[in-house]
Parts: sequence; C-alpha cells; structure tokens
Amino acid sequence: MKIKKSFLFFSFIFCLTTSLFSQVEEIIKNKDSITVLDQDINPLAPSTAAFYSAILPGLGQAYNKKYWKIPVVYAALGTSTFFYIDNNKKYNQFRDAFQLMESGKPHEFDGIDGNIFLSRDALVRAQTRYKEDRDLSLLITAAFYVLQIVEASVNAHLSSINTADDLTFNPQIIIDPITNKAIGGMVLTYNF
Repeated sequence: MKIKKSFLFFSFIFCLTTSLFSQVEEIIKNKDSITVLDQDINPLAPSTAAFYSAILPGLGQAYNKKYWKIPVVYAALGTSTFFYIDNNKKYNQFRDAFQLMESGKPHEFDGIDGNIFLSRDALVRAQTRYKEDRDLSLLITAAFYVLQIVEASVNAHLSSINTADDLTFNPQIIIDPITNKAIGGMVLTYNF
C-alpha cells in the first residue's frame, strides 16, 4: 500500500512539473519553407574556436571574445613549461655528473675544491626524481593545452544558448521576527 501511495505521489509531482518551462521560447519565422530563428547561430563556431586554440593557445578565447581568459591560458601553459625546462635542466645536470663519476672524471658534486659531495646513490635518486618531475610537467603542459582547446569549444557552443534575464536565483536569508534567528527554506516565484 505504501508503494502505491508513493507511486501516485511521484506521478502527481512528475505531471505537475512537466508543464513548467524555465526559458523564454524563441519565435520561429517561416520564410520559403526554411526555418529561421530570431538570433543568428553559427553552428561551426565551436569547431572554429577549437581550431584557433589548437593553432595558437588563447586564439579560440579571443574568437569567443573572452579576452580575460587569454592571460590565464598563458599563465597555465607558461608555468608548466617553466617547470618542464627547469626539471629537464636539473636532470641533465645530475645525469652528466653521474656519467662523469662512472668514468672516473671530476664533476660538480665530487666534493673537491669546495663542491658538495653526493654519493653514487644520491646522484641516481636525483636523476630519477628530476626525470619523474620533468615527465609530470610535460603531462601537465599537454593537459593544459588540450583543456584550453576544449574550453574554447565549449564556450563557443554555450554562447549560442539563449538565456533570458528572468532565469535568476536570488538566495535570501529570512529572519524570524519572533525568535530573531535565520530561517531556511525555499520559495518558487513565477513572473509573467
């Protein structure tokens, strides 16, 4: 019996909510059997933005007229590229020192003439660490590159969606005049 009441209740709620709309309907004009919407939508905008971003990072954001995102793109790519170059330089430094140590030649970590001394194991661990950090930096750089392409494409796609000004969410804190405490709740308001 409980299942039947629950089913009826949820069916009633479903039927009630299916008749509600949250966006303004666009007027479709019919000219010579070709359907034209009020606003011009470029269906190739997402692919164009993605192509531009693939050619030059940030160009897709400029195509979408989201100029404030260009410094964010270059900061992300520049930072990860900096760490890649720095880790690669340190990896090569420790690798060269290890190779010189193995051949019995002096190197910058041999402890002679004021140089710090690193053992063979320390040089191997340093090489391993900086190689892993270098590879991770390369992976992060590639991820940021792909992410900025996807972001430009999604932004171009979403800019074609009509959003009306009456689609707003304005949370308010209501104070109970008797207890002088905040009350939680939800209010649904329709504006016609």
